[in-house]
Amino acid sequence: MGIDNKKLKIAYQHCRYITKLYAKTFYFTSVFLPEQKRNSAYAVYAFCRYIDDLIDRSGSQEGFLTDKERIAEAIFIWKRDLKSVYSGDFIDNPIMIALKDTLSKYKIPEELPNELIEGVEMDLTKKRYDNFEELKKYCYKVASVVGLMTIEIFGYENKNALSFAVDMGIAMQLTNILRDIREDAEKNRIYIPREDLMRFDYDEENILKRKINSNFKELMKFQIDRANNYYDRAEKGIRMIYRDARLTVGLMGKNYRKILNEIQSSDYDVYNKRNFVPLYKKIFVVPNVYYNYCLKSS
Repeated sequence: MGIDNKKLKIAYQHCRYITKLYAKTFYFTSVFLPEQKRNSAYAVYAFCRYIDDLIDRSGSQEGFLTDKERIAEAIFIWKRDLKSVYSGDFIDNPIMIALKDTLSKYKIPEELPNELIEGVEMDLTKKRYDNFEELKKYCYKVASVVGLMTIEIFGYENKNALSFAVDMGIAMQLTNILRDIREDAEKNRIYIPREDLMRFDYDEENILKRKINSNFKELMKFQIDRANNYYDRAEKGIRMIYRDARLTVGLMGKNYRKILNEIQSSDYDVYNKRNFVPLYKKIFVVPNVYYNYCLKSS
């Protein structure tokens, strides 16, 4: 049975609102997509954001999902609804309505959103990472799989593009981690691997005290170099994506990467300010990205 057009329109508007509210960088870049791809990308992001909120609100709002067992139950229901949508059933939820319509247009493997949920569930129990390999697996589940979902919407000419989507997801999640060190520590989450903290003689107590010293700056330089290496690898795959989505993907990578520049420009102060890319800087790079990925021959 088809979805009522009015209800479908409202569902996509809801997903658009969530994206605009919580993902300003993605929302800005998504306006360059064709309407159908743009709406479907909003549906995927809204699905991802719902899960993020479910975990992030754990213990942060009195009377609202403060108990981990209640959150786990809610995630169980979300998994069940996701399975129902993939089975073709109707779930009366605007995000699921939009997602169901998106799945009718694009082949997004069911294991991908389930892996995303698995990754976000890790935040319920895993608060520390011993080494980068552990962290990389987490980044894959919460970020790379989002790239793998959206690349099915964007379209690609070569399956090698999938590995570059994985790299882009890791790069962006590493960027989030560096930008949000203070906020995450306040939630008792420290994502920087313990092996890296030990290597630069900077411990968790220093993070909690928001201590910026030479060791911290060297640690941050190391983390930023690692993220930039993943951006470098990811950029090689942008021309494998269909032309009408390259500008969006190129801008997303470029603007997220600029967050690292902002962190460096602030002398690595991620404790006393939230580093972000001003709108005028996002607009400034549009012509260059358009030329490199949409006009210039490979």
